[in-house]
Amino acid sequence: MALDNLIFAQCILYFLAFVFGFIAVVPLSENTEDFGGKCLLFTRGMWQNENITVSKQRFIVEEWGPESSCSFITFVGIASLILSAVQAWRLLFFLCKGHDDSIFNAFLNLLISSLVVFTVFLSSTIVSVGFNLWCDSITEGGALPSSCEDLQDTDLELGVDNSAFYDQFAIAQFGLWAAWLTWLGIAVMAFLKVYHNYRQEDLLDSLIHEKDLLLSRSARRTSDLKTGLI
Repeated sequence: MALDNLIFAQCILYFLAFVFGFIAVVPLSENTEDFGGKCLLFTRGMWQNENITVSKQRFIVEEWGPESSCSFITFVGIASLILSAVQAWRLLFFLCKGHDDSIFNAFLNLLISSLVVFTVFLSSTIVSVGFNLWCDSITEGGALPSSCEDLQDTDLELGVDNSAFYDQFAIAQFGLWAAWLTWLGIAVMAFLKVYHNYRQEDLLDSLIHEKDLLLSRSARRTSDLKTGLI
């Protein structure tokens, strides 16, 4: 019964990981499309006057962020999405059929979930740090009266659609950090399952050992009884 509850809890966590991964991947994909493949994260720039006679300022991008950052985050999000869906379906099947993982599979799941925890944490950190650097650039470190959220309603004239960048990355950050917490819970559950299987294996070994001792004692007594009768 306790094992069924553990499997059910794992199934719920995998479902939540799928939901949060979906929440993260969708806005990231939309932002990539809006920015024409350019990566907003870690982008540096500054506000400059368009010319000497006109006081109107325009934001000039000095260097776009590395595309590998956005590609890595999207890849991790999609991989987490697929893995969580597969694992949720597999555990649901085990729960319905009354099956359970082998000791090797339980240990393998622990390794995989630990790796996912690390990669999702890395992706979440990249998004948070990279987006904060972008916001610092367009607000000049908070010197402008407009906030980063307000500037998404301003056409920055960068040749991209920046009308929803703040909302997109706010949702993506929520999805990634929530997914990280969920995968952390999955890793803890996987550890508990490995520990449970290890204890069960120890118990089985102890029972086999006790059985062998009892059989040997019984055989010895039978042998002594026969010797006494002779």
